[in-house]
Amino acid sequence: MTLSVTSSCWEICTYISTSVSRISFNPEIMDMAMEEIKSSTRMLLLSAVIMLVILLTGPLGYRFGVVPLEPSMISLLVAVLGSVLVLIGTIVYSFIASKNKLLKDRNILLLSMGISLLPIIIMGPQMVGTGSVPPIHDITTDTETPPEFKEILKHRAHAMNDAAYGSEQLPAEELAAMQLAAYPGVVPLETELTVDEAVSRAEQVLRDQGLEIIAVESGTGLVEATATTFWFGFKDDLVVRVTASEKGSRVDVRSVSRVGHSDVGLNAKRIEKFLAAF
Repeated sequence: MTLSVTSSCWEICTYISTSVSRISFNPEIMDMAMEEIKSSTRMLLLSAVIMLVILLTGPLGYRFGVVPLEPSMISLLVAVLGSVLVLIGTIVYSFIASKNKLLKDRNILLLSMGISLLPIIIMGPQMVGTGSVPPIHDITTDTETPPEFKEILKHRAHAMNDAAYGSEQLPAEELAAMQLAAYPGVVPLETELTVDEAVSRAEQVLRDQGLEIIAVESGTGLVEATATTFWFGFKDDLVVRVTASEKGSRVDVRSVSRVGHSDVGLNAKRIEKFLAAF
């Protein structure tokens, strides 16, 4: 597929370049063609900048309450697809500019190419990753008796996703099966620390990882915290439950997104990162 697209782009470049070469014997037509190339070069640079602005304004607009969620998500798709088209255009015209020794225009096109690559590089891996993980947003080390939120429930009153484990659309048993198949490494942690020591350690690790601590209850062994994403400002809630065990204590973690059907694997990564640093 990639080879086919590359071949097609090369054929287009060759065709356009040949066409420009054929008209180069007519000075008047050649001047018109060069002016068209310069105009297209400026347009491609402007388009690349516009796509980058769209990429930034969508998520940040939602975070600051200016843009609704759905338009902000659509803006990402528009920015990426638009950038792909701009990138193809810059490749074609860079070939033409180099062929006709238009060094200034070629340099502008290279700048356009770099700008148009940014939305693709930033969003491409996430879009690809969406299809490689299950469409779930509630991950826990204990799928049979998931840790429950207490204080954070006040902050989730208007959340798109509730804090119940499982739903009518996706029962708890199916949710657990999907998680275990996708993230087999998300398991409880056994430690020699006492419950109080483990609670203190959990709080410290969460703080070090940039989460906002909502509540710490040493008596019940619970630590609740919230993580906020950079672009959209999405909030994911995390609860750590520490219980006594023969070895010392057992640490269970649960991370749930407030918004979105799929978390693109973020909650599992957050839990694994926490357990690795514990």
